[in-house]
Amino acid sequence: MNRSCLNFLKDMVTFLHFLCWLCGGFVLGFGIFQSMNSRFASLVTTFWPIYPANTLVVTGTIVMCVCYIGVLGGMKENRCMLISFFILLFILMLVELAMACVFLVFSKKIDTYFEKDLMQSLEIYRMSSPEGNKTIRDDFDAVHNLFKCCGVHGVADWKDNIPISCCEKDPCNVVNFSSWQEGCLVKLKDWFAHNYRSTGCGVVTMFIIQFVCLCFTVPLFCSFSRQGLGYK
Repeated sequence: MNRSCLNFLKDMVTFLHFLCWLCGGFVLGFGIFQSMNSRFASLVTTFWPIYPANTLVVTGTIVMCVCYIGVLGGMKENRCMLISFFILLFILMLVELAMACVFLVFSKKIDTYFEKDLMQSLEIYRMSSPEGNKTIRDDFDAVHNLFKCCGVHGVADWKDNIPISCCEKDPCNVVNFSSWQEGCLVKLKDWFAHNYRSTGCGVVTMFIIQFVCLCFTVPLFCSFSRQGLGYK
């Protein structure tokens, strides 16, 4: 490969690595935004490690670090950086595929944990004082107001301690009020599913860019090897 073709390939790889780095930065920023504006996380503690915002922050951070190595490797014609980028990005893509498979295989079990977490949060809310467990109380009240529902399966979950956030009228008569009868389980699961779909679309797009980066990195590394460039 002559020098002009090698320079074109190097510029292409550097651009693709930079594009991948930008995607990682966007995913990280979106994850931070979701974390700052997230709701209902306290109600489903089992899913905290894979909460959409947390998933985006971790993935975006790793992608930015890995792709930074790739950008430097292309610009400096450094084989060590390029092979490190290739290995790290390949491992990251395998982890992304593994996580997708876990979600597909254990989707029904995840629904079971989801319902269990909500019932535990409801019991904590029901048994606590007005000043206690403020985060759970605020999140459950927000669920009631946003989705116009009450309890997990229905208003009967609250027994004789129905919170005023279940009131279906505004303004509400705090002494004797009528409540929404429908439970929040299905509506909240749909809300989480929508967030995971948005997260999934972003990860799939980034996965495609990562795959293209890998495909272009190999010939550039081989060209550097043939010309004796790289370990400096």
